Amino acid sequence: MDYELILVRYGELTLKGRNRKKFEDLMFLKLKQALRTFEAVQYEKNFGRVYIQLNGESYDEVAAKLQEIFGLHSFSPVLRASHELEDIRDKALQLMQSERPVPKTFKVTVKRAWKEYPHDSQEMNHLVGAHVLRNTPELKVDVRHPDVELKVDIQPQGVFLYSSMIPGAGGFPLGMNGKAMLMLSGGIDSPVAGWMAMRKGLEIEAIHFHSYPFTSEQATEKVITLTQRLAHYGGKIKLHLVPFTDLQTRMAQSGHEHLIITFMRRAMLRIAEKLAERSGALAIVTGDSLGQVASQTLSSMNVIGRTISIPLLRPLVMMDKLDIIRYAEKIGTYETSILPFEDCCTLFVPKSPATNPNLRVVESAEAAWGDELKRMIDEAVNNTETIVMTPAGRLVRKSERQPEPAAEDRWF
Repeated sequence: MDYELILVRYGELTLKGRNRKKFEDLMFLKLKQALRTFEAVQYEKNFGRVYIQLNGESYDEVAAKLQEIFGLHSFSPVLRASHELEDIRDKALQLMQSERPVPKTFKVTVKRAWKEYPHDSQEMNHLVGAHVLRNTPELKVDVRHPDVELKVDIQPQGVFLYSSMIPGAGGFPLGMNGKAMLMLSGGIDSPVAGWMAMRKGLEIEAIHFHSYPFTSEQATEKVITLTQRLAHYGGKIKLHLVPFTDLQTRMAQSGHEHLIITFMRRAMLRIAEKLAERSGALAIVTGDSLGQVASQTLSSMNVIGRTISIPLLRPLVMMDKLDIIRYAEKIGTYETSILPFEDCCTLFVPKSPATNPNLRVVESAEAAWGDELKRMIDEAVNNTETIVMTPAGRLVRKSERQPEPAAEDRWF
């Protein structure tokens, strides 16, 4: 069927009381940005929802894009009728006859938002339902568990009919809740954590730690590909590539082999916090899942998390691995995440990493390095390279030490 309209419903943001208009305006802006390539579409705003007039644009292509927009609760392909009863009944019949698979039962639900309409909701239920039944004798009415619920929404500007409700991404519009830094390792978990952060309205910048030459360029390219996939949802994402070789080598020589992972994670968070300060980010997001590895026991997360003063967000902390994998498959990061290119977290891994580190011992060992630890962290921050990733895959490379580049940007 050639649908004329799509009805879009907003998500959690409609619960925001006096700030509702602000959030709806932001959602509407994100909606138009996401559909900007569909030049013929037009928009008709209503309370808590938007009608998209397709004007010949492909319903399937627009619908695929709508499913990726954060803050969108659901949408429905819609037929529009005039206020004339016969037009409403004809559109209802047309919609029911197009249903696939062919339903056996149905019900009609009329919402009369326009109270001046001459027939009330109950009367319209019968008038529309009877017309459908007369013309489709194989159908039966089931008001409790119908195969199809035909919804008729009577508004002052017209009557809208639909029978399906397609779930959207939900959450909040991107950027509505501020900015956070995502620790992006290249594994399965962290891209999912980034997607979940964006879904809750956080703009993200990604941070990846590399230990060249111990880690390969392929490992970095893997993370770049993951960032591009996340940019598909976020529009544009900065990826900060942090050189970690010197710090990691120094920690491997510390004489506390079982604490190497703890030292590494704490140093990474210190660097992430400094980069967050530069970028105006208010939190750090990680892909930690409770009990999954040695650094993700409750004791380890306690010791590691005490390193920084800004909030540390762990969207996956209570999720099972199989559930995380399902999300990775859904958002399109799984196949890249399982590519066999090692990141720095797999280097110098001790045979028996600490699962219950002692905070005093860890802090004492770090204090013994004196100013060396701070100096190496500052060097890592200053030597960080940044890539600005767009959904189209264009990259801009620059050093964090330099002012914002202009014509000399290198594009890939």
